[in-house]
Amino acid sequence: MVAVRLRLRVAYDGTGFSGWAVQPARRTVAGELTAALGRLFGPVTGLTVAGRTDAGVHATGQVCHLDVPDEQWQRVATARGTGEPDPTVLVRRLAGVLPPDVRVPGVEVVDDRFDARFSALRRHYRYRITDDPAGPPPLRRFDTLGWPRPLAHDAMAAAAPGLLGEHDFAAYCRRKPDATTIRELQRLDVSRAGDGVIGVAVSADAFCQAMVRSLVGALLAVGEGRRPVDWPASLLTRSDRASEVTVAPAHGLTLVGVDYPADPAQWSSRDAATRRRRDG
Repeated sequence: MVAVRLRLRVAYDGTGFSGWAVQPARRTVAGELTAALGRLFGPVTGLTVAGRTDAGVHATGQVCHLDVPDEQWQRVATARGTGEPDPTVLVRRLAGVLPPDVRVPGVEVVDDRFDARFSALRRHYRYRITDDPAGPPPLRRFDTLGWPRPLAHDAMAAAAPGLLGEHDFAAYCRRKPDATTIRELQRLDVSRAGDGVIGVAVSADAFCQAMVRSLVGALLAVGEGRRPVDWPASLLTRSDRASEVTVAPAHGLTLVGVDYPADPAQWSSRDAATRRRRDG
């Protein structure tokens, strides 16, 4: 059977989902997407995602891939009166069968060297916080954390550089058996926008479970003045989860992008390097 590998960009409002991964008797992003793809292609398997998001976390730039039979791809994505399949046709057809809180804004045919998870160079997240006494604006209440006390964003920004680089982030992760907590944190920026919203931009080669929200929780403690500026970095000496770090609520977090090598020839080498690191 000749298969076509599809790379999908996925956006979703995480409010109504129990995370990305399929779970029995729970509504998940992967569950809805798999069902929608199944309506068009028949039963699908092997949906692989760049990074599983937790319950309540949003995405504007999630990436996943799957393989579909070529004959099904030709049937589903070829517009009437044309002879060639068009990814835009699949985007339009998915919009007709997906629920309104999930969308696939882009589809691309890639070769089988591409892996949404292991070919990735880095993931980018954004966390939104407002300390306005009125709370988040009504239209942003689902993606912005309302903080009940004033925050010194300059102190939060000063604490961030100490966390950059490759470290064991065990203090900030929910450890899984036989999984490494060593990550390379490439960006951690804190800024206050003109509307008063504090944005935390976080990028890394990969993240372990609850890592971003734990980093934000530590920065919030600094912003409130409950912890000194050097406290978040001091936790990097821990080999276990730091119980004093509060995990920030999920709804303020959005996965905004995933980077991949521009040259398809580098996808396989990146895949092999990532697998070696994760297995080591």
